[in-house]
Amino acid sequence: MHDLRDPLAPASSRRRRRRGRGPGRAGVWLVAGGAAVAVAAASGTAVWLAAPGESTPEGRSSPAPPAVAAKPSPVAAAHPRVKRQGPIVNGRRQPLPVRVPRSARGTYAVVPGAWRAPEGRRGTVVRYLVEVERGLPFRGAEFAAEVHRVLNDPRGWGRGGTTRFVRVSRGPVRFRVSLSSPALVDRMCAPLITGGELSCGQGGRSVLNARRWGTGATSYGRDLATYREYLVNHEVGHLLGHEHQQCPGPGRRAPVMVQQTKSLYGCRPNAWPFPRA
Repeated sequence: MHDLRDPLAPASSRRRRRRGRGPGRAGVWLVAGGAAVAVAAASGTAVWLAAPGESTPEGRSSPAPPAVAAKPSPVAAAHPRVKRQGPIVNGRRQPLPVRVPRSARGTYAVVPGAWRAPEGRRGTVVRYLVEVERGLPFRGAEFAAEVHRVLNDPRGWGRGGTTRFVRVSRGPVRFRVSLSSPALVDRMCAPLITGGELSCGQGGRSVLNARRWGTGATSYGRDLATYREYLVNHEVGHLLGHEHQQCPGPGRRAPVMVQQTKSLYGCRPNAWPFPRA
């Protein structure tokens, strides 16, 4: 360590300092202790400094300064990390709306991993994979989990033991569920006109518009959770061979293959192919 003595001080003053080792050493420990406490408060790790020009003998510990309780950061205290939740609509806790840009990177990333169908299910195994356009503000694992839940719901396309949906990340698949920015939807769905607002199911892909996934549709109001279920079931329905349907009558439940994103046409919203009575 550096010598803290003033080289310009008179020799007599330096001699007086050497003779007064007791007070001088105490003063150094106060400084060293203050520095150590400052380091501990800043880093959370105590670093004790020996007196200037003096080393701690091996096998002996230097005197520790009084313990100082660390105070919580005022910023952390004022802004605790609390996960925000959406409102309760129609008896369900809603996901928070997410604003989605017009375009992202234009390429897909397959969500890794594989999930089986629920235990006890019967029927033909349908393999599918999930992919998310790079640059979208969604976590692929969370999106894939929601898609898998919807596809294997008892009200879904596998009702009655006809189909079991198994998610994979490689190999041959029956279809892909692709979360896409509005710009990529327009490109993937052509020649269909989606106008950056709609989704489609064609060419082995259920192309879900991330803007609709993030904010829902006017026809479903604030019930974003139920709209997402409709979106998956409707577009996958096309890949399973189902065409668009019409509203059967005012006030009746809309079949899932009605274009409910555009309008309910007098029907009540319905997200499921086989809704419970």
